[in-house]
Amino acid sequence: MDRELTRRLHRDYLKVYRITELMMNGIFLLLIAAYAIMAAWRDWTWIPVWICLGLLLLSLVLFTWLVPAVKYRRFRYELFDEELEMESGVIFITNVLVPMVRVQHVELGSGPLMRKFSLATVSVVTAATTHKIAGLKRDEAEALKRRIGQLAKVEDDAE
Repeated sequence: MDRELTRRLHRDYLKVYRITELMMNGIFLLLIAAYAIMAAWRDWTWIPVWICLGLLLLSLVLFTWLVPAVKYRRFRYELFDEELEMESGVIFITNVLVPMVRVQHVELGSGPLMRKFSLATVSVVTAATTHKIAGLKRDEAEALKRRIGQLAKVEDDAE
C-alpha cells in the first residue's frame, strides 16, 4: 500500500468551530436573559438564572476552548490506494478504515462560515454510513474528493 496523503484539518477550522460554539452559547445567554426579565417582572426566583450562568461559563470554557483544541489535535486521516483511514475522538478514540471498494460516492460541501474561511467538508458515502472530513481548505478538499473518486472508481457527474 502506498501512502498518498497523511493530513490533519486546517487551522482555520478551529476558528469556525469556536465561532459556532459562541453562537450556540449566545442563544443560551438570550434564553437566560429572557428568564431573568420574566423573573424580575413576575417576582420569580433568581436561582435558575445563577445556575444557568454558571453552566454557560462552564460551556464557554469547555466547549468553546478545550474540546475544539483536543478534537483538532486528535483528528487525522490517511489515504491509501485501497482504503481511507480516519482517527478522531476526545475521550473515546475512534479509528475507521473505509475500503475503497465500499465507497458509493464522494460529496463536497460547506456552510456559510466554512465558505468565509475557504473551508469544505468531504463526505465519503458507503452503504452503511457517511464518513466526514470537515475543515479542509477548499482546493485541498476538491483534490481529496477527486482522488478518492479515482481510487474508488466513482464517476464524477459534474464533468
